[in-house]
Amino acid sequence: MEQDHREVEEWFDEYNELKEDDDRKRALVEKICLALKVHAQIEEEIFYPQAREATKDNDLIDEAAVEHATVKHLIGEIEGMEVDEELYDAKIRVPGEMVKHHIKEEEKELFPELVSAKMVLDAVGKELAKRKDELMAEMQA
Repeated sequence: MEQDHREVEEWFDEYNELKEDDDRKRALVEKICLALKVHAQIEEEIFYPQAREATKDNDLIDEAAVEHATVKHLIGEIEGMEVDEELYDAKIRVPGEMVKHHIKEEEKELFPELVSAKMVLDAVGKELAKRKDELMAEMQA
């Protein structure tokens, strides 16, 4: 999961550095949207239910679910827009900021709780990776 986090953070940073290259922006946005949709789905299907069970920390996981819903809504709007439309860049920056905040909370708060709760992270990681591969194949088809 941390590898996915670094990758999408880099893509958001790269997007923010672009100025007038609409083709590159479009390509980056497609990668970002796909990555976020897949990541959100595997977290919601696999990771959060197991994390909720292991930690009993409903507040943190509930907040993450709300963040996911907000980002998915923005992704839907972004996917229906053209790069040169008004507010396009802002609609990329806002989820970028939200995702970075979300990542920080997961890595600084939730992940340590999972270690303390002795959740079997390797097994969960393998399950997440398998499902990610399936979803990437489905969504790119």
